[in-house]
Amino acid sequence: MPPEPATLPASAAADLDRIAPAWRTPLLTLAAAWIALIAATAPSWSEMLHQWWNIDTYNHLLLVPLIIGWLALLKAGELARFAPQPFLPGLALVAAALVLWWAGRAADINLIAHAGAVGAVQAAVLTVLGLRASLLLALPLAMGGFLVPFGDEIIPPLQFITADITVALTRLSGVPASIDGIYINTPAGLFIVAEACSGVKFLIAMVTLGVLVAFTRFASWRRRAGFLAACIIVPIIANGVRAWATVYIAQYIGAEAATGFDHIVYGWIFFAVIVAALLAGAWRFFEREPEDYGWRADDLTAWRWLTRAEGFSIAPLSAALVIAGMAAIAALATML
Repeated sequence: MPPEPATLPASAAADLDRIAPAWRTPLLTLAAAWIALIAATAPSWSEMLHQWWNIDTYNHLLLVPLIIGWLALLKAGELARFAPQPFLPGLALVAAALVLWWAGRAADINLIAHAGAVGAVQAAVLTVLGLRASLLLALPLAMGGFLVPFGDEIIPPLQFITADITVALTRLSGVPASIDGIYINTPAGLFIVAEACSGVKFLIAMVTLGVLVAFTRFASWRRRAGFLAACIIVPIIANGVRAWATVYIAQYIGAEAATGFDHIVYGWIFFAVIVAALLAGAWRFFEREPEDYGWRADDLTAWRWLTRAEGFSIAPLSAALVIAGMAAIAALATML
């Protein structure tokens, strides 16, 4: 008997049918471009994945790809209303991101290399799917920036701020205390505001959440700014209060017992309480549902400059091939 023709599984075929025909080739070429870029910049993606998985400061970043996918799916209906038009100038941004990645690898500065690796993937979306689609996907594309592990740079100032808040509250609570940089001396012993106590993990997670909530639930820029400010200020103050509570409790139960209690409470309870309180306080000011975030396809039709800009187009397959070529060159350049 002759072999039966290969067919897609029913679920895969159904998923493909749900994609508008005009989007199928661009999405496949985008996937190919992503594979080429990620393969070329694999060392940086491997480093980022290691940090997401193994360093608790960045564990929350494991959720960011899921958030990006969810935000993109919310725009599926709007995207289906037009055909993607690959954007030729986007290739320049892909090239710039790859140069940034190469420079970071050459200078051994991971933050720069990681930003370049992520930026190249973001620029590929603009190039292959086009300017109009990228405007509709502006929020998920921007959220992609949080894939870059950052925050170590602000640990020292956060340590000093936490120490200042802690010693001020300790004195207000009637416990004598002196401070020398990040060292706090009390009757119960000497306390050090270590890197792990700086609150950077809490702050970065809150800022990530803050951007998501600000741009999905608020329409007013004033409310967005206010909520984002709260997502920065509240965790810093809360971390100072947490450190003070540890010092204060230590005066009665000892430094070692207080420190152990602090790690349990702060890791499992304190963060959740602060997040819940912040969201509860903002709830009554929410202005829209998440699916209403960003621009709509109809909004973009009135932008004449957008129509003119879309004149600089390129075939999807050609865009993917050029991106793959640039990725290969960048990978080879790091070996020289």
